Amino acid sequence: MLTKNSDIIAAISTPFGEGAISVIRISGQGCLKKINKIFNGKTDLEKAKPNTIHYGKIFDKKNKIIDDVLVSIFKNPNSYTGEDSAEISTHGNPLITQKILDLLFSLDIRAAEPGEFTKRAFINGKMDLTQAEAVADIINARTNVSLKGARNQLDGLLSSKINELRNLLIDASSLLELELDFAEEDLEFISYKEIKRRINNINSELKNLVNSYKIGKIVKDGVNVVLVGKPNVGKSSLLNYILKESRAIVSHIPGTTRDIIKEEISIDGILFKIYDTAGIRLTDNEIEKEGVYRSRNAVKNADVVVFINDVESSFPEDLYQEILKLTKKNIINVINKIDLKRIKPEKNEILISAKTGEGMEIFFNTLKEKSFGLEIFSEENAIVTNIRHKNTLNKAIAFLDDANKAIKEKLSNEFIADDLRRAENALGEIIGKVTTEDILNNIFSNFCIGK
Repeated sequence: MLTKNSDIIAAISTPFGEGAISVIRISGQGCLKKINKIFNGKTDLEKAKPNTIHYGKIFDKKNKIIDDVLVSIFKNPNSYTGEDSAEISTHGNPLITQKILDLLFSLDIRAAEPGEFTKRAFINGKMDLTQAEAVADIINARTNVSLKGARNQLDGLLSSKINELRNLLIDASSLLELELDFAEEDLEFISYKEIKRRINNINSELKNLVNSYKIGKIVKDGVNVVLVGKPNVGKSSLLNYILKESRAIVSHIPGTTRDIIKEEISIDGILFKIYDTAGIRLTDNEIEKEGVYRSRNAVKNADVVVFINDVESSFPEDLYQEILKLTKKNIINVINKIDLKRIKPEKNEILISAKTGEGMEIFFNTLKEKSFGLEIFSEENAIVTNIRHKNTLNKAIAFLDDANKAIKEKLSNEFIADDLRRAENALGEIIGKVTTEDILNNIFSNFCIGK
C-alpha cells in the first residue's frame, strides 16, 4: 500500500536562468508555519485564507533582505498536491532563488525529487496515474495536436474509458464469484454464452485502444522521416524546401552531406522529424563511410522513408533493395528535378521539383497518408500515447484470452473469474488503482524537478 509522505518539499518550478520572475513551490503539512519564519508581511500565512496572494519580504538569518516576494497560499485538500502548499514568486535571478531555497532547506525542508509534487497529487487522490503522466506530456508537447492529446488525457478521456471497461469486468467476475458462493444450491447467475459475449466485447474495445497507439505515438512523439538516395539527387534541396530555409549545403559535388542533418517541422499540427542522410554508396573516404553507416541506422528507425532519385538518373535498384532489407516501414518513391526534364511517372512515383516546388503538395499529402495510414485522429476519442499503457492493455487482452480458453474447455467458474480479475488488475495498473512504488518511481523519475 502506498503511504503518504510527511516531509515538506521545495523546488524551483520555473526554468533555470534569468527572467522576470521565478517561482519556488513548497508543499507538505506545516509548510506555511515554516515559511512564516522567513517571511515578513502583514499576513500570518498560517491564518491566511486559501487561494490568496500576500506581499512581503524575505530576510536571511542575519536579518538582511533577500527579496520582495509574493506568496500564494493553497490549503488541503484544495491544492495541486492535496496538501497545504505555497508558491513564492521572486525576481527572476538565480542567486535570489538559491538563497531562498537554502533558507527553506535550513528549516528542515528538503529538496523535491523529480515529479514529486505530481506524485503526491496522485497519492492524495487529486488525479489518477494516466492524468499524472499527462502532466509531463503537456510540458513536453511540441505541437498543437500533441498538446491537445495530452490535454485530453489530463481531462480524463482515457481514464474514463479504462474505468468503464474495468467496471464491466468487475460486474462479470462478481457474478461468477457469486455463483461459487451458492455452488451447493446449483444457481446460475450468468451463462457461459453471456460471459463470453461480455468478454469479447471488452476485448474488442481493448484492442481498439491498443491499435490507437499507432496514431497516439505520432500525436505524442511525431513522425521520423528519413530522406535517402544516391548522392546528388536533391535530398538536401528537398529538406531546404520543406523548412523554407537553407539548412543543408546544396552542391553539384556528390557526397556534400557527410552526417545526419535533423530538423523538425509542424505540418497540420503534427511534428515531423526530417533526417537528411549522407548518400548511401561504397566509398573509401573514412568520414563518408561513417555518414553512410549512420544513414543506414536512420533508415532502420524511420517511420517513413522518402526514397529520392532524379530525372537524369536510372533507377538505383540495388540501393532500393538494400533499403527494403533495412526497413519494412512505409516508403515514398520520389523523382526530383522535374524542372530539368519532363518524364512520365511510374506506378507509385511522385514527381517533384525541390527547386520550383512543383509536385510538393502531392508529396506532403502522401507523407501524411503514409504516416497515419487510414487512421484519423479525433479529439473526441480516447487514444493511447504511452507505451506503458499499450503494454499493460496487451496484458489485459491476454488474460481475457485465457478466460475464453477456460470457457471453451468448460472449466469451473473459479478459473474464469481468476482470469477476469487478472485483467481487472492490469487495467487498474494503467490508472493507478493497482500499483507499486517501483512503478511510480519509474514514471515520476522522468518528470522535471518542480513538477
